[in-house]
Amino acid sequence: MEYRRITSIEDPLFKQMHELMQTVFPPEEVLEFSLWKEPLEDPGIRVFVAVQEGEVVGATEYRYYEDFNVAMTDFTIIGKAGMGIGPFLANKRAEDLYALASENGKKLFGMFAEIYDPYQVDHYEFGGVKPMDPYVRREVLAHLGYKRIDFTYVHPSWNNDGEAVTGLDLCFLPMDEGTNELPASLVVDFLKRYYSVLPNKPQSWISMVEELEKKETVKLRAF
Repeated sequence: MEYRRITSIEDPLFKQMHELMQTVFPPEEVLEFSLWKEPLEDPGIRVFVAVQEGEVVGATEYRYYEDFNVAMTDFTIIGKAGMGIGPFLANKRAEDLYALASENGKKLFGMFAEIYDPYQVDHYEFGGVKPMDPYVRREVLAHLGYKRIDFTYVHPSWNNDGEAVTGLDLCFLPMDEGTNELPASLVVDFLKRYYSVLPNKPQSWISMVEELEKKETVKLRAF
């Protein structure tokens, strides 16, 4: 299996990846094809696919923020069960992030991720691929060490229509197992940076950030 980076919508592998995203994710979670041009060309956004015999069987997008010394996993897609795609992507991504942090003269502090709450989104099909099932994914990520950041989370729709998307938790994977809370300012700064590309923020998102700004720390909770 190959770990291939995609940097252009002209790459034939990107067409396969986008079709896979449309199969797996709800429509409001998938950016329209042409709107991927700038993100793919952004050196700070890292999009990789798992390729088996010319076929895209998985994908992941993530980024490393040098000033925060944290990463964000935008998504992970497992296109087929029983191929070890999940561990392959997770290991390759970790290797890349550790190297990026090292180049920044630091040890990676941790990684954010949005994780579906299975009790709210179990009606989604996720392409019928069992490893993408919210119950399965949440269990796997818990074993990896991810913890839920203790606040009610919403995010702006990637359709940029000002709608709020619910049914997810914002989580964090601390590299130090003893980390049980985060500075609220880190969460706020991260969210503002991450969603700066979406000018149409729902009021519920704005209110959520304002509430976080009133706090000094936020707890990390087990799932």
